Amino acid sequence: MRPAQLKIRDVEIWRLEGGYQAPEGANRQYQIRPLFVWDDQRPAEYREPADAPMRPRRTVARYLKITTEEGLEGLYGPVDAEAAVVVDRQLREFLIGKEALAVETIWDQLHRVNRHSRSSHYMMAISAVDNALWDLRGRYYDTPVYRLLGGGPSRRKVRVYGSCLGYSLEPELLRRKCVELKGKGFMHQKWFMGWGPGDGAAGLAKNIAMVRNLREALGDDVDIMFDAYMGWDLNYALGWAKAVEQYRPRWIEEAFHVDKLESFAELSRSTSIPVATGEHFYGRWEVMRFLRAGAIQVVQSDPEWCGGVSELLKMAALCSAFDAHLIPHGHNVHAAAHVVASRSPMTCPLVELLIGKMAHYYHFDKHPPQPVHGMIDLGDRPGFGMELDDAKIEKRERVRFG
Repeated sequence: MRPAQLKIRDVEIWRLEGGYQAPEGANRQYQIRPLFVWDDQRPAEYREPADAPMRPRRTVARYLKITTEEGLEGLYGPVDAEAAVVVDRQLREFLIGKEALAVETIWDQLHRVNRHSRSSHYMMAISAVDNALWDLRGRYYDTPVYRLLGGGPSRRKVRVYGSCLGYSLEPELLRRKCVELKGKGFMHQKWFMGWGPGDGAAGLAKNIAMVRNLREALGDDVDIMFDAYMGWDLNYALGWAKAVEQYRPRWIEEAFHVDKLESFAELSRSTSIPVATGEHFYGRWEVMRFLRAGAIQVVQSDPEWCGGVSELLKMAALCSAFDAHLIPHGHNVHAAAHVVASRSPMTCPLVELLIGKMAHYYHFDKHPPQPVHGMIDLGDRPGFGMELDDAKIEKRERVRFG
Protein backbone atom coordinates (compact mmCIF):
# COMPACT_ATOMS: atom_id res chain seq x y z
CA MET A 1 0.00 0.00 0.00
CA ARG A 2 1.38 3.40 -0.96
CA PRO A 3 1.99 5.90 1.86
CA ALA A 4 -0.52 8.75 1.92
CA GLN A 5 2.23 11.35 2.29
CA LEU A 6 5.82 11.59 1.13
CA LYS A 7 8.02 14.07 2.98
CA ILE A 8 11.23 15.20 1.31
CA ARG A 9 14.23 14.05 3.34
CA ASP A 10 17.11 15.25 1.16
CA VAL A 11 17.96 17.07 -2.07
CA GLU A 12 21.27 15.93 -3.52
CA ILE A 13 23.48 16.95 -6.44
CA TRP A 14 25.65 14.10 -7.75
CA ARG A 15 28.62 14.70 -10.01
CA LEU A 16 29.47 11.84 -12.36
CA GLU A 17 32.64 11.49 -14.39
CA GLY A 18 33.60 9.07 -17.15
CA GLY A 19 35.04 8.76 -20.64
CA TYR A 20 34.21 7.84 -24.22
CA GLN A 21 35.69 7.91 -27.72
CA ALA A 22 34.84 10.65 -30.24
CA PRO A 23 36.33 12.03 -33.48
CA GLU A 24 38.95 14.71 -32.90
CA GLY A 25 38.29 18.13 -34.42
CA ALA A 26 35.22 17.22 -36.49
CA ASN A 27 31.74 18.76 -36.48
CA ARG A 28 32.93 22.09 -35.06
CA GLN A 29 31.07 24.42 -37.42
CA TYR A 30 30.17 27.57 -35.50
CA GLN A 31 26.80 29.29 -35.66
CA ILE A 32 26.25 33.02 -35.86
CA ARG A 33 26.34 34.67 -32.43
CA PRO A 34 25.44 38.18 -31.26
CA LEU A 35 29.11 38.91 -30.50
CA PHE A 36 30.16 38.26 -34.09
CA VAL A 37 29.09 41.76 -35.15
CA TRP A 38 32.54 42.73 -33.81
CA ASP A 39 35.33 42.08 -36.30
CA ASP A 40 37.82 40.93 -33.68
CA GLN A 41 35.32 38.45 -32.22
CA ARG A 42 34.32 36.75 -35.48
CA PRO A 43 36.05 33.38 -36.06
CA ALA A 44 37.81 32.36 -39.23
CA GLU A 45 35.82 30.48 -41.85
CA TYR A 46 35.33 26.86 -40.75
CA ARG A 47 36.69 23.98 -42.78
CA GLU A 48 35.85 20.38 -41.89
CA PRO A 49 39.07 18.35 -41.45
CA ALA A 50 39.69 15.60 -43.99
CA ASP A 51 40.73 13.23 -41.22
CA ALA A 52 39.22 13.09 -37.72
CA PRO A 53 40.75 10.23 -35.70
CA MET A 54 38.94 8.83 -32.68
CA ARG A 55 40.31 10.16 -29.40
CA PRO A 56 39.37 9.65 -25.73
CA ARG A 57 37.16 12.33 -24.19
CA ARG A 58 36.26 13.02 -20.58
CA THR A 59 32.72 13.94 -19.63
CA VAL A 60 31.08 15.25 -16.47
CA ALA A 61 27.37 15.32 -15.68
CA ARG A 62 25.35 16.44 -12.66
CA TYR A 63 22.15 14.69 -11.60
CA LEU A 64 19.59 15.87 -9.06
CA LYS A 65 18.18 13.28 -6.68
CA ILE A 66 15.30 14.01 -4.32
CA THR A 67 14.70 11.40 -1.61
CA THR A 68 11.69 11.06 0.68
CA GLU A 69 11.55 9.85 4.28
CA GLU A 70 9.89 6.70 2.95
CA GLY A 71 12.86 5.95 0.65
CA LEU A 72 11.31 6.87 -2.68
CA GLU A 73 13.60 8.75 -5.08
CA GLY A 74 13.16 11.15 -7.95
CA LEU A 75 16.02 11.57 -10.42
CA TYR A 76 16.67 14.14 -13.11
CA GLY A 77 19.60 15.14 -15.25
CA PRO A 78 21.93 16.11 -16.53
CA VAL A 79 21.30 19.51 -14.95
CA ASP A 80 23.31 22.66 -15.64
CA ALA A 81 26.03 23.56 -13.16
CA GLU A 82 24.46 27.01 -12.66
CA ALA A 83 21.16 25.42 -11.67
CA ALA A 84 22.87 22.90 -9.39
CA VAL A 85 24.47 25.70 -7.35
CA VAL A 86 21.12 27.40 -6.75
CA VAL A 87 19.38 24.13 -5.90
CA ASP A 88 21.98 23.27 -3.30
CA ARG A 89 22.55 26.72 -1.81
CA GLN A 90 19.08 28.26 -1.96
CA LEU A 91 16.38 25.63 -2.47
CA ARG A 92 17.50 22.55 -0.58
CA GLU A 93 16.70 23.70 2.95
CA PHE A 94 13.33 25.10 1.87
CA LEU A 95 12.37 21.77 0.25
CA ILE A 96 13.25 19.45 3.13
CA GLY A 97 10.08 18.37 4.92
CA LYS A 98 7.77 19.41 2.08
CA GLU A 99 5.19 17.02 0.62
CA ALA A 100 6.91 15.55 -2.45
CA LEU A 101 3.69 14.85 -4.37
CA ALA A 102 2.50 18.46 -4.04
CA VAL A 103 4.27 19.45 -7.24
CA GLU A 104 2.13 22.50 -8.03
CA THR A 105 2.28 23.77 -4.45
CA ILE A 106 6.06 23.45 -4.33
CA TRP A 107 6.43 25.23 -7.69
CA ASP A 108 4.31 28.15 -6.55
CA GLN A 109 6.14 28.47 -3.25
CA LEU A 110 9.57 28.32 -4.86
CA HIS A 111 8.50 31.01 -7.30
CA ARG A 112 7.28 33.25 -4.46
CA VAL A 113 10.07 32.75 -1.95
CA ASN A 114 12.81 34.61 -3.86
CA ARG A 115 12.59 38.05 -5.49
CA HIS A 116 14.84 36.89 -8.37
CA SER A 117 12.69 33.88 -9.17
CA ARG A 118 11.25 35.17 -12.45
CA SER A 119 14.26 34.30 -14.62
CA SER A 120 17.81 33.10 -15.12
CA HIS A 121 19.59 30.64 -12.85
CA TYR A 122 16.91 30.67 -10.16
CA MET A 123 14.24 29.61 -12.66
CA MET A 124 16.63 26.98 -14.02
CA ALA A 125 16.90 25.61 -10.48
CA ILE A 126 13.11 25.54 -10.08
CA SER A 127 13.01 23.64 -13.37
CA ALA A 128 15.42 20.97 -12.14
CA VAL A 129 13.48 20.48 -8.91
CA ASP A 130 10.13 20.36 -10.70
CA ASN A 131 11.37 17.78 -13.21
CA ALA A 132 12.86 15.60 -10.46
CA LEU A 133 9.57 15.74 -8.55
CA TRP A 134 7.65 14.67 -11.65
CA ASP A 135 10.01 11.71 -11.95
CA LEU A 136 9.39 10.88 -8.29
CA ARG A 137 5.65 11.14 -8.83
CA GLY A 138 5.88 8.73 -11.77
CA ARG A 139 7.83 6.24 -9.68
CA TYR A 140 5.27 6.56 -6.88
CA TYR A 141 2.40 5.73 -9.24
CA ASP A 142 4.56 3.27 -11.21
CA THR A 143 3.80 4.93 -14.55
CA PRO A 144 5.60 7.13 -17.08
CA VAL A 145 5.31 10.88 -16.69
CA TYR A 146 3.56 11.29 -20.04
CA ARG A 147 0.72 9.11 -18.78
CA LEU A 148 0.46 11.08 -15.55
CA LEU A 149 0.07 14.18 -17.73
CA GLY A 150 -2.77 12.66 -19.72
CA GLY A 151 -0.97 10.95 -22.57
CA GLY A 152 -1.68 7.31 -23.36
CA PRO A 153 -0.38 4.43 -25.42
CA SER A 154 -1.39 6.22 -28.63
CA ARG A 155 1.39 8.80 -28.11
CA ARG A 156 4.04 6.61 -26.56
CA LYS A 157 6.24 7.65 -29.49
CA VAL A 158 7.09 11.26 -30.34
CA ARG A 159 8.51 12.62 -33.57
CA VAL A 160 11.81 14.47 -33.40
CA TYR A 161 13.38 17.08 -35.58
CA GLY A 162 17.11 16.86 -36.03
CA SER A 163 19.15 19.90 -35.02
CA CYS A 164 22.32 19.92 -37.08
CA LEU A 165 24.53 22.13 -34.93
CA GLY A 166 28.22 21.54 -35.64
CA TYR A 167 27.87 20.05 -39.11
CA SER A 168 29.84 21.84 -41.79
CA LEU A 169 28.07 24.45 -43.93
CA GLU A 170 30.49 23.94 -46.83
CA PRO A 171 28.06 23.44 -49.75
CA GLU A 172 29.02 19.92 -50.81
CA LEU A 173 29.34 18.62 -47.24
CA LEU A 174 26.04 20.29 -46.34
CA ARG A 175 24.22 18.54 -49.16
CA ARG A 176 25.80 15.20 -48.36
CA LYS A 177 24.97 15.38 -44.65
CA CYS A 178 21.34 16.49 -45.06
CA VAL A 179 20.66 13.62 -47.48
CA GLU A 180 22.34 11.19 -45.08
CA LEU A 181 20.10 12.40 -42.26
CA LYS A 182 17.01 12.11 -44.43
CA GLY A 183 17.96 8.49 -45.02
CA LYS A 184 18.00 7.97 -41.23
CA GLY A 185 14.45 9.25 -40.90
CA PHE A 186 15.08 12.91 -40.09
CA MET A 187 12.29 14.41 -42.19
CA HIS A 188 12.52 17.65 -40.19
CA GLN A 189 15.97 19.26 -40.04
CA LYS A 190 17.15 22.48 -38.43
CA TRP A 191 20.35 24.09 -39.64
CA PHE A 192 22.24 26.91 -37.98
CA MET A 193 23.12 30.11 -39.77
CA GLY A 194 26.84 30.78 -40.02
CA TRP A 195 26.81 34.46 -41.02
CA GLY A 196 25.31 37.73 -39.88
CA PRO A 197 25.46 41.51 -40.39
CA GLY A 198 29.18 41.60 -39.60
CA ASP A 199 29.86 39.45 -42.68
CA GLY A 200 28.25 41.95 -45.06
CA ALA A 201 26.49 41.16 -48.34
CA ALA A 202 28.70 38.14 -48.98
CA GLY A 203 27.57 36.56 -45.72
CA LEU A 204 23.91 37.20 -46.51
CA ALA A 205 24.39 35.55 -49.89
CA LYS A 206 25.85 32.48 -48.16
CA ASN A 207 22.88 32.28 -45.80
CA ILE A 208 20.50 32.42 -48.76
CA ALA A 209 22.49 29.86 -50.76
CA MET A 210 22.43 27.53 -47.77
CA VAL A 211 18.62 27.45 -47.81
CA ARG A 212 18.53 26.87 -51.56
CA ASN A 213 21.08 24.04 -51.35
CA LEU A 214 19.14 22.26 -48.64
CA ARG A 215 15.84 22.47 -50.49
CA GLU A 216 17.39 21.23 -53.73
CA ALA A 217 19.15 18.34 -52.00
CA LEU A 218 16.23 17.27 -49.80
CA GLY A 219 13.31 17.80 -52.14
CA ASP A 220 9.89 19.05 -51.10
CA ASP A 221 9.03 16.37 -48.54
CA VAL A 222 11.46 17.46 -45.78
CA ASP A 223 10.88 20.38 -43.44
CA ILE A 224 13.85 22.71 -43.13
CA MET A 225 14.19 25.16 -40.24
CA PHE A 226 16.84 27.76 -39.46
CA ASP A 227 18.35 29.21 -36.29
CA ALA A 228 20.10 32.60 -36.16
CA TYR A 229 20.81 32.52 -32.39
CA MET A 230 20.08 36.22 -31.79
CA GLY A 231 22.81 37.22 -34.25
CA TRP A 232 20.75 39.32 -36.71
CA ASP A 233 18.92 42.63 -36.75
CA LEU A 234 15.52 43.37 -38.29
CA ASN A 235 16.73 44.68 -41.65
CA TYR A 236 19.00 41.65 -42.11
CA ALA A 237 16.21 39.22 -41.22
CA LEU A 238 13.77 40.92 -43.59
CA GLY A 239 16.24 40.69 -46.47
CA TRP A 240 16.92 37.03 -45.82
CA ALA A 241 13.24 36.16 -45.46
CA LYS A 242 12.26 37.86 -48.72
CA ALA A 243 14.94 35.92 -50.61
CA VAL A 244 14.14 32.47 -49.18
CA GLU A 245 10.33 32.43 -48.85
CA GLN A 246 10.20 30.49 -52.12
CA TYR A 247 12.01 27.57 -50.43
CA ARG A 248 9.34 27.30 -47.70
CA PRO A 249 11.33 27.19 -44.45
CA ARG A 250 9.23 25.84 -41.60
CA TRP A 251 10.52 28.64 -39.37
CA ILE A 252 13.25 31.16 -38.66
CA GLU A 253 14.37 30.92 -35.03
CA GLU A 254 15.79 33.52 -32.66
CA ALA A 255 16.64 36.08 -35.31
CA PHE A 256 16.91 38.62 -32.47
CA HIS A 257 17.52 38.79 -28.76
CA VAL A 258 14.36 37.84 -26.87
CA ASP A 259 14.06 41.39 -25.45
CA LYS A 260 13.28 42.71 -28.95
CA LEU A 261 9.61 41.81 -29.06
CA GLU A 262 8.81 44.52 -31.63
CA SER A 263 11.40 43.15 -34.05
CA PHE A 264 9.81 39.71 -33.82
CA ALA A 265 6.39 41.22 -34.38
CA GLU A 266 7.52 43.22 -37.43
CA LEU A 267 9.22 40.19 -38.95
CA SER A 268 6.05 38.13 -38.42
CA ARG A 269 3.98 40.78 -40.17
CA SER A 270 6.39 40.96 -43.09
CA THR A 271 6.94 37.33 -44.08
CA SER A 272 5.02 34.11 -44.66
CA ILE A 273 7.82 32.19 -42.89
CA PRO A 274 6.72 31.28 -39.34
CA VAL A 275 8.77 33.01 -36.67
CA ALA A 276 10.03 31.09 -33.64
CA THR A 277 11.70 31.84 -30.33
CA GLY A 278 11.42 30.97 -26.67
CA GLU A 279 14.31 28.85 -25.47
CA HIS A 280 15.15 31.82 -23.26
CA PHE A 281 11.60 32.38 -22.01
CA TYR A 282 11.28 32.14 -18.23
CA GLY A 283 7.67 31.54 -17.34
CA ARG A 284 4.24 31.72 -18.98
CA TRP A 285 4.07 35.52 -18.78
CA GLU A 286 6.72 36.00 -21.47
CA VAL A 287 4.90 33.53 -23.72
CA MET A 288 1.67 35.45 -23.28
CA ARG A 289 3.28 38.78 -24.24
CA PHE A 290 4.71 37.35 -27.47
CA LEU A 291 1.51 35.57 -28.46
CA ARG A 292 -0.68 38.58 -27.76
CA ALA A 293 1.61 40.72 -29.91
CA GLY A 294 1.40 38.24 -32.79
CA ALA A 295 5.19 38.17 -32.66
CA ILE A 296 5.76 34.42 -33.08
CA GLN A 297 3.98 31.31 -34.29
CA VAL A 298 6.30 28.74 -32.69
CA VAL A 299 7.07 28.79 -28.95
CA GLN A 300 10.30 26.97 -28.03
CA SER A 301 10.34 27.11 -24.25
CA ASP A 302 12.78 24.71 -22.61
CA PRO A 303 11.61 22.73 -19.56
CA GLU A 304 15.19 22.74 -18.27
CA TRP A 305 15.05 26.54 -18.01
CA CYS A 306 11.47 27.84 -18.18
CA GLY A 307 10.12 26.29 -14.98
CA GLY A 308 10.03 22.57 -15.67
CA VAL A 309 7.23 20.27 -16.73
CA SER A 310 4.67 22.13 -14.61
CA GLU A 311 5.29 25.44 -16.34
CA LEU A 312 5.63 23.96 -19.82
CA LEU A 313 2.11 22.54 -19.49
CA LYS A 314 0.75 26.03 -18.87
CA MET A 315 2.64 27.33 -21.89
CA ALA A 316 1.12 24.56 -24.00
CA ALA A 317 -2.35 25.68 -22.94
CA LEU A 318 -1.56 29.25 -23.98
CA CYS A 319 -0.28 28.05 -27.35
CA SER A 320 -3.42 26.04 -28.01
CA ALA A 321 -5.54 29.11 -27.30
CA PHE A 322 -3.55 31.18 -29.82
CA ASP A 323 -3.29 28.35 -32.39
CA ALA A 324 0.51 28.40 -32.05
CA HIS A 325 2.89 25.47 -31.85
CA LEU A 326 4.83 24.58 -28.72
CA ILE A 327 7.97 22.75 -29.83
CA PRO A 328 10.34 22.73 -26.84
CA HIS A 329 14.00 23.57 -27.16
CA GLY A 330 16.12 20.44 -26.78
CA HIS A 331 18.71 21.21 -24.12
CA ASN A 332 17.57 17.87 -22.67
CA VAL A 333 15.01 15.46 -24.10
CA HIS A 334 13.30 13.71 -21.19
CA ALA A 335 10.93 16.39 -19.85
CA ALA A 336 10.26 17.92 -23.27
CA ALA A 337 9.35 14.58 -24.86
CA HIS A 338 6.99 13.55 -22.08
CA VAL A 339 5.12 16.86 -22.23
CA VAL A 340 4.84 16.67 -26.02
CA ALA A 341 3.56 13.07 -25.79
CA SER A 342 0.81 14.20 -23.42
CA ARG A 343 -0.54 17.07 -25.57
CA SER A 344 -2.39 17.23 -28.86
CA PRO A 345 -0.13 16.94 -31.92
CA MET A 346 -1.93 20.03 -33.22
CA THR A 347 -0.19 22.02 -30.47
CA CYS A 348 2.93 19.92 -29.83
CA PRO A 349 3.95 18.15 -33.05
CA LEU A 350 7.71 17.74 -32.52
CA VAL A 351 10.60 17.41 -30.07
CA GLU A 352 14.06 18.84 -30.77
CA LEU A 353 17.01 16.46 -30.86
CA LEU A 354 20.46 18.06 -31.05
CA ILE A 355 22.03 15.20 -32.97
CA GLY A 356 25.68 15.87 -32.17
CA LYS A 357 25.17 16.86 -28.54
CA MET A 358 22.85 13.98 -27.69
CA ALA A 359 25.29 11.39 -29.05
CA HIS A 360 27.12 11.53 -25.70
CA TYR A 361 24.95 13.74 -23.46
CA TYR A 362 23.34 10.71 -21.83
CA HIS A 363 26.59 8.81 -21.41
CA PHE A 364 25.64 7.73 -17.88
CA ASP A 365 22.03 6.79 -18.68
CA LYS A 366 21.18 3.11 -19.26
CA HIS A 367 18.21 4.05 -21.43
CA PRO A 368 19.14 7.18 -23.39
CA PRO A 369 16.48 8.52 -25.76
CA GLN A 370 17.40 7.20 -29.19
CA PRO A 371 15.41 8.04 -32.33
CA VAL A 372 14.47 5.27 -34.75
CA HIS A 373 13.24 6.50 -38.14
CA GLY A 374 12.68 9.94 -36.64
CA MET A 375 10.68 8.72 -33.62
CA ILE A 376 11.57 8.29 -29.92
CA ASP A 377 9.76 5.54 -28.02
CA LEU A 378 9.21 6.73 -24.44
CA GLY A 379 8.55 3.22 -23.19
CA ASP A 380 6.73 2.12 -20.04
CA ARG A 381 9.36 2.68 -17.35
CA PRO A 382 8.07 4.79 -14.44
CA GLY A 383 8.85 8.49 -14.23
CA PHE A 384 11.17 9.58 -17.00
CA GLY A 385 12.59 6.07 -17.21
CA MET A 386 16.07 7.16 -16.16
CA GLU A 387 18.51 4.69 -14.64
CA LEU A 388 22.21 5.38 -14.18
CA ASP A 389 24.68 2.94 -15.71
CA ASP A 390 27.20 2.12 -12.97
CA ALA A 391 29.55 0.51 -15.50
CA LYS A 392 30.16 3.91 -17.14
CA ILE A 393 30.63 5.92 -13.95
CA GLU A 394 34.35 6.13 -13.16
CA LYS A 395 33.93 8.67 -10.39
CA ARG A 396 30.84 9.63 -8.39
CA GLU A 397 30.59 12.24 -5.66
CA ARG A 398 27.93 14.26 -3.95
CA VAL A 399 28.75 17.92 -4.35
CA ARG A 400 27.92 20.78 -1.96
CA PHE A 401 28.36 24.43 -2.78
CA GLY A 402 28.69 25.88 0.70
